[in-house]
Order: sequence, then C-alpha cells, then structure tokens
Amino acid sequence: MQYDEIAAVRRANAAWRLLRADSAPLVLSFLGRVFVDDNVREISESALVSLLDEELHRLNERLGPDADSGAPAYPRTPKAYLDEWAAPTTGWLRKYYVISSDEPHYDATPAVERAVAWVRSLGERGFVGTESRLNTVFDLLRQIVYGGATDPEVRLTELRRRRAELDAEIDAVERGDFRVLDAPARRDRYQQFADVSRALLGDFREVEANFRALDRSMRERIATWRGTKGELLDEIVGSRSMIAESDQGRSFQAFYDLLLSTDRLDELDELIRSAQTLDEVADVDERLTNIHHDWLDAGTRTQTTVRRLSEQLRRFLDDQAWLENRRVMDLLRSIETSAYALRDHRVDAFVHEVDSPAPSVHLPLERPLYRRPSTVEVSSEGITEGAADGASTALFEQVHIDPAPLADAVRAALRRRDQVTLADVVAAEPLRQGLAELVTYLSLADDGFGKVFDESSDERITWRDDGVERTAVVPRVIYTRGASAPPDPIPVEQEQP
Repeated sequence: MQYDEIAAVRRANAAWRLLRADSAPLVLSFLGRVFVDDNVREISESALVSLLDEELHRLNERLGPDADSGAPAYPRTPKAYLDEWAAPTTGWLRKYYVISSDEPHYDATPAVERAVAWVRSLGERGFVGTESRLNTVFDLLRQIVYGGATDPEVRLTELRRRRAELDAEIDAVERGDFRVLDAPARRDRYQQFADVSRALLGDFREVEANFRALDRSMRERIATWRGTKGELLDEIVGSRSMIAESDQGRSFQAFYDLLLSTDRLDELDELIRSAQTLDEVADVDERLTNIHHDWLDAGTRTQTTVRRLSEQLRRFLDDQAWLENRRVMDLLRSIETSAYALRDHRVDAFVHEVDSPAPSVHLPLERPLYRRPSTVEVSSEGITEGAADGASTALFEQVHIDPAPLADAVRAALRRRDQVTLADVVAAEPLRQGLAELVTYLSLADDGFGKVFDESSDERITWRDDGVERTAVVPRVIYTRGASAPPDPIPVEQEQP
C-alpha cells in the first residue's frame, strides 16, 4: 500500500476511526460483547440503552471521578453515546426502524466486527498451531488447480491418486498400523475451527451491509427516476440479476444451500459436539456448540435484505400506476371543462377543420327497414317439484384442525434432536385428517421452534384416506429448536433518512 492510500483509509475508515477514539475501550468492550459475542443482529433502543446504562454505572464506580475536574469517567447519558455512535460521520452503529414498531432499532456495522477482531488478534496466544493451516493450504490449492481443470485426464489422475491414498490408509488400518492425532494436533485444528467459525459470522454482517448499500442506492434511483417505467425496469431487473450472479452472491447462495442440507447439518452438529467433549481441547467455547444455528440466523437476515429489493420494486410499480391513472383522469376532466366552456360561448366565425379527405354520404334508403322482433312462447304448465338424488349433509360438514397437538408433536421430536423434518414428525405421528392436517403442519408458527422451507429438495408425505393411500410432494420443511427462522411475514426495514 502507498502512503496516500493509507492516509485516505485513516481518514475515511470507520474501524480505524474507532481505534483512534478516546472512548475506544468502552465502544469495543460494550458493542463487542452485545453484538459480536452474543451474535445480536437487531435490538431495540430501550433494551440497548438499559444495557449501556448498566455498563456506564459499573465503569464509573470502578474508575472513579477525574482527578482534575471531579467529573465521572463517562459523564454523558447512554442515549447521547448511542446517538454519537450511530451518526453518519461515526458509522459504528446502524439505526433504523421496522414496520412493526415505532421505536428505533440498532445493529453493529462491519467496522465494529473488524475492530474487535483486530484487537483480539493483538493478545498473546499460549499455543499457535501451524500444521493444520499448512494442510488447509494444500487442500485449497488442490481444489483450485484440479477443481477448475477442463482436461478429463488431469482430473482422473488426481482422483486415482486420492483413491490410492485411501486404499493404502484402509490397508494400514486393517493391519492395525495407523497414526492417531496427538493432543497438540487436535488443539491446533480446534483453534483453526474456532477462528473460521467466528470469522464467518463477521463475514455475514459484511455481506448483508454490501447488499443493503445496493438496496439503498436502488431505492434512491427509484425515488428520483424521471424516465419511462420500461427503462427503469430494465435497469432494476439487471441490477437484481447482477446481485445473484456476482461472485459474492453465488458464493453466499452456495453456502446457504449447503447450510440448509439436513444431512450436512446433522453431521456438523455431531462433529462439533464430539470435538467439544475431547479432553485434549483446551479453552472450549460453549458458544461454538450451536454456531451453525447462528450461521442460519445470519444467512436468513441476509436473504431478507435481498428480497427487499423486489418489495421496493413492487411498491414503486403500484405507486406509478396510481399516479398515471390520476393523470389520465385529470386530463379527461380538463377536456370536459373546456368543452362545457365552449358550448356556452359559441362564435359565428368559429371554423373547425375535419381531417377527412372527402365527406361521407349515407343515403336514407340504405338504412334497413324496421323489423318486429320475434316472440318466444314460454309454457309454465306441467312443472313438478324436483328431488335431489344424493344426501346434502356433506355440504355442511366442516373439518377443524387444532394446531396445538401438531405443535406439541414437533416440540416432542425436537427434544431428542436440534432439528427435524416434516417427514420425521409425520413418521412418528401419522396424519389422521389427511390433506387439511398436512396444510396445518406447513403453516405452524410457534415461539418454541423455527421453520425453514428448503426449496432445493422435496419430501413425499403419505397417508390413508378412506382406505386409499394418498401421497403429496412438498418442499422439505425443517423445524429447528428455538426461533432460528424469521416470522412470516418478514418485517421490512426502513433506513433512517
């Protein structure tokens, strides 16, 4: 990096500005604990003010008053500190409103994530592993070289090499000759897993910020657009496709699809819990036990930000259609007003030109003569009262599905596992009322569990109805312990002007 580039980053970067601030210890400790350590992605102003008030009271009591002025170390109110941290010139907090509440909400910016991570990296580490990182480098290079190769022979050569290594390892294990990872090697790999897991949460916040910046620029373009609607649609649809087809968008979508895979999530959950129980792993972070649920929450919020682009486009089209209809009505009323004014102020010299090249002549005899319309005789004799062949009781029978027992069945299945699919719940509790009960399962909403639809795979739900076996094909539904999925509908955030 050049001198001018570093100087520009020092002036404009919010993370650097945070590290230079006099209140950096307070900001890093408080925001790092609330938003980074606890993975809070949205908190109301009253809750955040309460937490900051307790923090300031504790620090002022411990630090004591200033020796010269006698004022406390942090004399301002919590609301004043939050307003300063959320100011555009500061950029450490994002302040916004949601539709369901008139109270401001806060979220940390990626600058806080980067500053907290950098300060943590300055601490001395008693153990620094290098072996696992070298193995990771080799694996990444192999994926880059052989994963992008178009020659089949190159890929076959690499696959044969890996198969030979696996065959040799299988033979060695069968002979009882195999190498076990020692305590330092396990600790090294666990340390790398913890670093990557925490960094992923920070990356989600930065990806969401990038999508939100594009969302903000698109809303500004919609509000200030003065051209035709077709041109704006071409530009917005192109921008929406650009998000999904960009390198960042495709990488995020691939990660999110992998995260929604039930088999991979089950394997990841089992591996994390097994690693947490090893005696060789020191400094076990209990928060990493459910880190995949935090990834799912962060990924869902990022998906919500992308969906907001389509919602803004729909609202714009509705507003534009209303404005155009109102303009047409105003023009029609103006024409009617002018016509009424000319009717009462006729001028003899008024001449109106006709755009026809010749007059149209219609002779009286060309018109058809009057013809009496034919009448149809309707006879009402011999009509008897009819009788229905079938019973009409079926028209008045209604089936009511109580969602409470269905929610209890989902919660009972989640007591044994962190997540279950709809097929697992139906296998334990078969459908007794057919399609209506299946639809109720799909619309369940409960505070004790979350619900995610995996559109990439399907499930077959089977039940018997009057002795006939019926099957429905639905997207895979995943119930997760805790509120890991957003409520439906998802509230749309409104940026503070």
